[in-house]
Amino acid sequence: MSGRVRTGGYVGFADLPNQVHRKSVKKGFEFTLMVVGESGLGKSTLINSLFLTDLYAKRAPIPALDRINKTVSIETNCVEIEEKGVRLRLTVVDTPGFGDALNNEKCEEAIIKYVANQYEAYLQDESGLNRRNIVDNRVHCCLYFISPYGRGLKPIDIKFMRSLHDKVNIVPVIAKADTLTKNEIRSLKARILEEIEENNIRIYQFPECDSDEDEDFVEMNKDLKESLPFAVIGSNTFIVKE
Repeated sequence: MSGRVRTGGYVGFADLPNQVHRKSVKKGFEFTLMVVGESGLGKSTLINSLFLTDLYAKRAPIPALDRINKTVSIETNCVEIEEKGVRLRLTVVDTPGFGDALNNEKCEEAIIKYVANQYEAYLQDESGLNRRNIVDNRVHCCLYFISPYGRGLKPIDIKFMRSLHDKVNIVPVIAKADTLTKNEIRSLKARILEEIEENNIRIYQFPECDSDEDEDFVEMNKDLKESLPFAVIGSNTFIVKE
């Protein structure tokens, strides 16, 4: 009579989600975030405050005269973040020079080329023999910063989002929202959504909740949907009153 084999726990396909979860947590996750918008809208400050880090400590401000003929460049910063045992490799793609020149007719071309190159590189890695250590540098989300000082979208905003909306999840945000009153924010949001619809721009839409989802999660998802475009404020300076 053969001996019995003792297992360390339940064995069956019902345990597959737990196995996938453990494997994913052990490996960690990768996320690439692109930030696009004119200079002075607080992009760097918001990113630093979101992830409690200083990705742009060594960046020096560019004089106003030098911005006139400056072309768009692509800068990437990577940082490892860990929260409750879950590791995240965050890559922030910045686009200094966007919208700063006198002639911004083709300022989106460098960004579109970068996004396309990352898709091509990922496809080549997936088609290769060694796919174990593939690094995913595709842009997963683009935060597009809209100026709070106008009355809606500028032509450059419309052109950029229409050029990229079929390649990247675009999340429009109204920068420096603390310069506006609550009524002004509501009015600006309505105007932006109206112009987005008029120009057939596809922005990121939060997925619908399943019928068995938790009520708190459903309510939070509803609030997020109704908040688009997000009005954001960023700060990484603490003022202590003695």
